[in-house]
Amino acid sequence: MNLPQYSPLQFVSNSVFVPNVGNGGVIVTNSGTGFLAWDASDPNHTPSSCSKLEVNGLEGTCGCSDANVYSLITGQPLSNTDLQCGLKAYRVEQSGNDLIITN
Repeated sequence: MNLPQYSPLQFVSNSVFVPNVGNGGVIVTNSGTGFLAWDASDPNHTPSSCSKLEVNGLEGTCGCSDANVYSLITGQPLSNTDLQCGLKAYRVEQSGNDLIITN
């Protein structure tokens, strides 16, 4: 949390993308009551270049043609409620200024 790329997490409703972990990276969100972490790959698509979620405030949108949108607070789909899967959540534990993210 001390690194500049994580400074947005000091403020409620901000999210940060962490590359090279999980299936498509991990998105960490400051919910105001704690931190949440989600796999950054759309669970309703086979992992590909378009299935990686783009962060837009408290929403994650996949780059595929259907542009599925997910809540970064609940992990549930927002754009198409018929989708079968919500985002994969990771456990987040705060220890001082460090966030420990595990599955």
